[in-house]
Amino acid sequence: MKTYIIIIVIIIIIIATVLGFIFFNINNNSKKDNQKESIMIVPDYKNSRYKEIYLAGGCFWGLQAYIDRISGIEYTNVGYANGTGDKTDYNSIKETGHAETVYVVYDPEKISLARLLSYYYAVIDPTVLNRQGNDRGGQYRSGIYYVDEEDKKVIDSVTADEQAKYSEKIVTEIEPVKNYVLAEDYHQNYLEKNAGGYSHINLSKIPELKPLVNLKDYPKPADEEIKKKLTGLQFSITRESFTESPFENEYWDNKEAGLYVDIVTGEPLFLSTDKYNSGTGWPSFTRPIQWNVVNYYTDKSAGMERIEVRSRSGDSHLGHLFYDGPAEEGGLRYCINSGALDFVRLDELEERGYGKFKVLFE
Repeated sequence: MKTYIIIIVIIIIIIATVLGFIFFNINNNSKKDNQKESIMIVPDYKNSRYKEIYLAGGCFWGLQAYIDRISGIEYTNVGYANGTGDKTDYNSIKETGHAETVYVVYDPEKISLARLLSYYYAVIDPTVLNRQGNDRGGQYRSGIYYVDEEDKKVIDSVTADEQAKYSEKIVTEIEPVKNYVLAEDYHQNYLEKNAGGYSHINLSKIPELKPLVNLKDYPKPADEEIKKKLTGLQFSITRESFTESPFENEYWDNKEAGLYVDIVTGEPLFLSTDKYNSGTGWPSFTRPIQWNVVNYYTDKSAGMERIEVRSRSGDSHLGHLFYDGPAEEGGLRYCINSGALDFVRLDELEERGYGKFKVLFE
């Protein structure tokens, strides 16, 4: 009898274990299916009104953070330039001879190449070879790699002015850019994602500093507070990824100057100066006010694959991103729901606590 009971208990344990394993895998797979893949966005500035330059100056973490905060800088990413071949990665650059490099897109109406290069030279030592700060090796050499042949005249002129400040010869490479390879995602905007991370550049002294959108200034409210704050439509859009009707929403045709912020947290997201009429019936923008205030995810809902745009602090569903925007502005179209936004008029910025952003409308 005892043997029979033991066998029954063993069978029950085996069945429970198997069922538990099956349930765990189903649940785990379901979670994976519901998780959206985060992706990186790279605008196309080749046919835009902006100018491009590639700058190498030691570890690209600090150099990107420094340059990206200067007024007039439109966009940056980091990668590896001017080595052998068009394939490399962080673990291979010693062999391929690439330099850690920051790709810089700037607005020539707001900052000249000469002024940008003077700021670059101010944070590197151009007289040392294959070294900047604590970093040593060919991948850490200084270099100015240009796209437009006409820019070489400006580069040579600024470099000559810099040479007058040194008794040693400047050894910064000046060459056309070649074989630029985008760096791994974890290197992009590294110091934004890793506060206190290594930088050989003093980031407390940024010339012509942009007004920054700081995450800590716009905390996400508790769920219950969000429900009380939002209308039914706003809640459906931001928390349930609903899409409002085209041409029947508050801001699709709004032409007033001002700032568009997250309806949930108040975090600044878009400027009216980057808004345009896409003909779709939803508010459309060519870029966010600051590249890191929104996140991007692969969205495979509704029987198609799209790029979802969500706010950084509030994790609000905002809309979707498409690559059919104006070429002169980088080719992006942010198709955003009005219900995810609050609009702060230019003459209200000071009163509502957004005064530091007025300079962006000048």
